[in-house]
Amino acid sequence: MSAVVAQRTEQASLVPTLLDRAARERPEATAVRDPDGALTYAALVQMSWAACTWFAEQGVAPGDRIAIQAAGRRLTIAALFGCLRLGAVAVPYSPEMTSHQLAYLLADTDPTLLIDDRGPLVRCAVPRATSEDFAAGLAAVLERPAAPAAPPGPAPDDLALLLYTSGSTAQPKGVACTHAQICFAAGAIAQRVVYRPDDVVFCRLPLSFDYGLYQVFLSAIAGCTLVLADAAQHTDLIRQLASHGATVMPLVPSLATMLLALSARLPAATGELRLRLFTNTGEHLPPATADALRARFPGSGVQMMFGISECKRITIAEVDGYLTRPGSVGRALPGTQVWIRDPAGELLAPGETGEICVTGPHLMEGYWNAPELTAQRYRLDPTTGERVLHTGDFGRLDADGQLYFEGRRDQIFKLRGVRISTTEIEAAAAALPGVRTVAMLPPVADREATLCVAGEVTAEEVLRRLRELLGPAKTPPRCRALPALPLTRNGKVDRIRLDRMVQGSET
Repeated sequence: MSAVVAQRTEQASLVPTLLDRAARERPEATAVRDPDGALTYAALVQMSWAACTWFAEQGVAPGDRIAIQAAGRRLTIAALFGCLRLGAVAVPYSPEMTSHQLAYLLADTDPTLLIDDRGPLVRCAVPRATSEDFAAGLAAVLERPAAPAAPPGPAPDDLALLLYTSGSTAQPKGVACTHAQICFAAGAIAQRVVYRPDDVVFCRLPLSFDYGLYQVFLSAIAGCTLVLADAAQHTDLIRQLASHGATVMPLVPSLATMLLALSARLPAATGELRLRLFTNTGEHLPPATADALRARFPGSGVQMMFGISECKRITIAEVDGYLTRPGSVGRALPGTQVWIRDPAGELLAPGETGEICVTGPHLMEGYWNAPELTAQRYRLDPTTGERVLHTGDFGRLDADGQLYFEGRRDQIFKLRGVRISTTEIEAAAAALPGVRTVAMLPPVADREATLCVAGEVTAEEVLRRLRELLGPAKTPPRCRALPALPLTRNGKVDRIRLDRMVQGSET
């Protein structure tokens, strides 16, 4: 890591200082660009202070929550930093949330202000502003002759964000994140995933998804440009990448599959792209898909990561590290540790599979309004007194500290007496010709283990080829070929809906 990058990743304690530092070093550099235009770092800082003033004038006080419809727009970024400057807590949520889901979030967080563009909700007593109201408020503040006095601001241990999980496997939970925890996590990630000042980070991920939201912080640390892409524009993706000069693209498997399909139709345009790095977390990227990205976009590399919202990121591999260490998702972040423990909490030796446990300053505060769940997942080590996050995920470490993820507790099962994980089956199936997307459903009481695939391939052909790759014992007894697999708002496979489809309760 260069001295310049090291300087930029020095530990901050308040999230807005990430933006302020970039503005001091590169005031006229483009900070963020969306379909409506661009803002320099200096202009974004100015807008964030205006947002801070406007929020205070709406009656928001330090510690209050602001629910923000997290559209991929510059205004969302200004609202986020303005909220955090005031010492309030930002609650970003997806524009695709239904009214029922949003009502649950509002009841859980009790915000002082809601920024939402979809019209008033039934029985919603929260004061509401549209993005148009917010933009007009910013313009009015910025037109004033004198700059407003800066509020006292937050402390490092104050809450900054409530990030709600996607709810694909259970009721969404709000992960409470302090300024110091976010800053440590972003700085540690930046030491491994090195963005450069001249990078253009093309973010098509939702800003309500922590993987998408942290692109804001990582771009600020590097002083580079963040492009907030329009997720509704599917067929225009290659042109967007070329016109923006994108060099970095964070993605999940469904987005990678789409990118590969579109690039196959436009091979000439693909050759003009400047992409140098793809990153992946949120859901396992099959090695076959990573190979295809590197082949289709010459000069690019793929960096695998593993993380959960409860600590943001657990491990990060070297660029293209999956080629030399197949199956590895990398080493623990700087300043953190990963342990493998058995059901009794005892540490396991390298090579032994158990629960992945994590310690470090990147452990978030816990779950909002859920002290029992927080105590269950975040525990004190009886020997060291450190907070330990019990992830509920299973894997193993090798002698060099590389982590190999095997799945969640309910994703590891026995098939014909042989222990196997959904990850192993999905990786094998994804490598088969004609398979675009894949998901493995472990067996439950009323359904046997079922592999689901989408692509130009039959279920019988998939099972036949898997027997050749995995052997009969590890080949699922059932396969369903579907036109497409359902996805969550974050682009992950929606396994709850998929299970209903397989069992016939949803078409």
